Amino acid sequence: MELVPWRPFGGELTPFRREMDRLWDRFFGETPLARRIGEEWWPSVDVSETKDNLVVKVELPGLEAKDVDVSISGDVLTIKGEKKKEEEEKDEHHHCVERYYGSFQRSFRLPANVKSDKVDATFDKGILKVTLPKVEEAKKKKIEVKVKQEKKAK
Repeated sequence: MELVPWRPFGGELTPFRREMDRLWDRFFGETPLARRIGEEWWPSVDVSETKDNLVVKVELPGLEAKDVDVSISGDVLTIKGEKKKEEEEKDEHHHCVERYYGSFQRSFRLPANVKSDKVDATFDKGILKVTLPKVEEAKKKKIEVKVKQEKKAK
């Protein structure tokens, strides 16, 4: 007996799906759909973990530290701000606009308890770096496995 994947519509939706994907690509261009919705945009984020800290890095080109608000409530870290659109010249006609403007907000549920009073946020060359120190209980502890030695019979 051969195992065959189940296709409830006999594969007839595949061409429809491809056409819809092309339509979205033509409408939105190369811009990732998930990064821009109306006047909001989502900056790219990296979240990593070291032995002692959780580290969140956010790409915010064209912004300054005063344009960004970082807050923590319980186990949720929120980063928000706004990138203002530059004033256009009267005789300037755009051929292509790919930069993002408007407000943004990203919230992350933190995977480990952190010391919220020790959180550090730095801004350098358009990169916001938030360092969240872990509480002692949240740090991974290595447990040594001991070998039990049997007593020898005399």
